[in-house]
Amino acid sequence: MDRIRVIDSHTAGEPTRTVIAGGPDLGTGTLAQRRERFRQDFDAFRRAIVCEPRGSDVLVGAMLCPPTDPRCVAGVIFFNNVGYLGMCGHGTIGVVVTLAHLGRITAGHYLLETPVGVVGIDYDGANSVRIENVPSYRWAKDVTVQVPGIGPVIGDIAWGGNWFFLVSADAMDLSLAHLDALNDFTWRIRQALREQGITGADGAEIDHIELFGPPRSAQADGRNFVLCPGKAYDRSPCGTGTSAKLACLVADGKLRPGELWRQESVIGSIFRATVRLEGERVIPLIEGSAYVTAEATLLLDPRDPFQMGIPQ
Repeated sequence: MDRIRVIDSHTAGEPTRTVIAGGPDLGTGTLAQRRERFRQDFDAFRRAIVCEPRGSDVLVGAMLCPPTDPRCVAGVIFFNNVGYLGMCGHGTIGVVVTLAHLGRITAGHYLLETPVGVVGIDYDGANSVRIENVPSYRWAKDVTVQVPGIGPVIGDIAWGGNWFFLVSADAMDLSLAHLDALNDFTWRIRQALREQGITGADGAEIDHIELFGPPRSAQADGRNFVLCPGKAYDRSPCGTGTSAKLACLVADGKLRPGELWRQESVIGSIFRATVRLEGERVIPLIEGSAYVTAEATLLLDPRDPFQMGIPQ
């Protein structure tokens, strides 16, 4: 049997499974090149780690890799039940707490390399992490997509490490009691965007849909519901989704550098966020907490017909 060592954690309710030993040899090159090698040559490993019967649709995987940038404490490639991510905010927070759990870091400032750039991290030595995300921006404002069964839906297209379509949903109840309706609504939008050829920069697929509305908690400034690429909803406020939201707020003149934005998730967990500017570039700073939930060894038995997971 092949043995894969993993550490499981959750960030504001959203799970991360970090592979710490037993993963495939992705060779050298940039993290983006190694992610592509992962995709082309070892995709079955992705399924084995995060898909059923060992995983679930909501689980995000994180493969630790040697960084190419010597300033970085580690490199990481994120993946989920259907493919690969550029950046993952909640996953980064989970990876940092996992590295601390393994004794690889203590409280302090570090850099982490991802396929879309280097991310700054500040760790408090316990469970709280602030990440300095990749530059985020709004690509297009007030884009209309015709959604079958719903009609025209207007939203903004923004980059926060992944591509988002952000829709105001003040009239909708962003709560767990309405998950079926929220999932259906956002999935219809996702399909309509693809069918109508509405994309991010350079034709990039918009694979995250974010609804936003008023908060439930007096400790928050806004609430969201985020549909992830694999059709699962984000239990956390979504780090890259919060980054995309911040970029839109800055573009609309509704948030200034250093002002606090508290983003509430559909389950009520909260990320604290601010931005700083580098010229016209918006640099999001997202703070949240993660907790280690398991140390495990996954067994890949060649006799098992679902050894490499159940294909999606």
